[in-house]
Amino acid sequence: MQVTIHAAKTNLSKLIDAALSGEEVVIAKGHKPVVKIIPIAQSSFKIGLLKGQVAGNGPDFFEPMDESDLAAWEGIE
Repeated sequence: MQVTIHAAKTNLSKLIDAALSGEEVVIAKGHKPVVKIIPIAQSSFKIGLLKGQVAGNGPDFFEPMDESDLAAWEGIE
């Protein structure tokens, strides 16, 4: 689909919906195509992606550090 700039201003919501549904939308200045409306790829973020796939116990971050680890963390060594 190719539309003029004036038509694009008037029908922007419809043009966006058309691009999202996979249609190629080109905006022209006069008869010369100048821009194309394309959808931005959406990625989904899933919490717990590795749940049940990681074996073993991780560190307990609420337990106090032992003296050697604490010294290394503070740069005292």
